[in-house]
Amino acid sequence: MAMPLRQSIKVATYLAEQKLRKRDKFPLIVELEPLFACNLKCEGCGKIQHPAGVLKQRMPVAQAVGAVLESGAPMVSIAGGEPLMHPQIDEIVRQLVAKRKYVFLCTNAMLLRKKMDKFTPSPYFAFAVHIDGLRERHDESVAKEGVFDEAVAAIKEAKQRGFRVTTNSTFFNTDTPQTIVEVLNFLNDDLEVDEMMISPAYAYEKAPDQEHFLGVEQTRELFKKAFSGGNRRRWRLNHSPLFLDFLEGKVDFPCTAWAIPNYSLFGWQRPCYLMSDGYVPTYRELVEDTDWDKYGRGKDPRCANCMAHCGYEPTAVLATMGSLKESLRAMRETVSGNRE
Repeated sequence: MAMPLRQSIKVATYLAEQKLRKRDKFPLIVELEPLFACNLKCEGCGKIQHPAGVLKQRMPVAQAVGAVLESGAPMVSIAGGEPLMHPQIDEIVRQLVAKRKYVFLCTNAMLLRKKMDKFTPSPYFAFAVHIDGLRERHDESVAKEGVFDEAVAAIKEAKQRGFRVTTNSTFFNTDTPQTIVEVLNFLNDDLEVDEMMISPAYAYEKAPDQEHFLGVEQTRELFKKAFSGGNRRRWRLNHSPLFLDFLEGKVDFPCTAWAIPNYSLFGWQRPCYLMSDGYVPTYRELVEDTDWDKYGRGKDPRCANCMAHCGYEPTAVLATMGSLKESLRAMRETVSGNRE
């Protein structure tokens, strides 16, 4: 795990505070969506299917920042849509960084080189570029040629300017262990990104492509083979060791979607950003008024094939904090993989 030591300490301190206060539900990271509009039409995305009127909306800065502060989460992932299309995205980031929130701005990087001057390098800020494979595979997944090359050029420039750059890669049932190894080797060794996040494709109900989502057993077999030969320890993966164990099928966890809540133009989304069972105006209402026990694999059929980080990474983190053995294991991997 390659999370910077400073961030690891802050997150660990935050988790310890929640335990001392005997809070059983709290946010670890907020998924903030200040818009749904995007400049690409990815086949696996369920966000761009909103009506034209909704796609034109942009969340005010005060509303975006206020939601994160209301939740109290130490980290925020700004997604969408394409966040760089928001005319005030730099101000949203600036205000959150000023509050010492760790901010990850998720982007397809098509506008990144054009917009980069609006941002300032900070240990509290990182661009999170979506890369689903090498050139041909990535361009196919986003349904447009040239996106991979632009993303690579943007990553290189951002790194040269002193920005932290992470990546997010989603894998489908058309992937093989070899395609995963190839792209992660490229990101880790050639581009030398700071951290990499990986996720099995999740079944957005409104996604145009419903044929290529992974099942649970497919996911376990795929990652077990991809992680073999020491790859898992060598790659700078932005995940807890227990979550990687989960992807391989070595352990199983219940879903804790309340720990990575989604806040969008409609409010706090129940129960997570993959499923939409209504919205509420406050995080407190989301936590207290949602029947969390009815969600997760084996409970809701929509969750049957989900192994996404938004539901299971928090469970792995909490399990790590509750075990001295796993805490020491995570600490060793953090220190050995740390680049600061």
